[in-house]
Amino acid sequence: MGRISKGGLNYTQKIVTLWSTFLLGTLFHTQLALMPLFHGMDVTESHAHDFASVNFIFWFMFLFFLIPLSIIVIATFNQAQKFRSFHFWLTIVYSVLNLAHFVIDVIIAVPVYQSVLMAFLFLVGLLLNLVSYQWKKESLSFH
Repeated sequence: MGRISKGGLNYTQKIVTLWSTFLLGTLFHTQLALMPLFHGMDVTESHAHDFASVNFIFWFMFLFFLIPLSIIVIATFNQAQKFRSFHFWLTIVYSVLNLAHFVIDVIIAVPVYQSVLMAFLFLVGLLLNLVSYQWKKESLSFH
């Protein structure tokens, strides 16, 4: 077991967190680069005038992924009560967005596997809400 560092995590856990974040960011980079294909555009010409019509969607997706990636790193190194409270409310926002996405998927009849995945992500989000609330309420003293 690695040596426990300030903040209660050992260096191995911090390194795994950082590499996991890096890997998820790399995967998202690839997904984001391929998104023009889903809108009938050539990925090599994604900065052309047609790109402006979906630019908002790309920026929204970028932020939607960048925020959790950032939270993974920040939560590893920051135990402050203000951050815990912010984190809790952020998980609520993401749960609401996931629920809305699930409802839209059901309304427009996306493939069932996509709806099941969104339902699963929503349930994971609810669990994240609960754990985040418990973390927010926990005393900052280390046991």
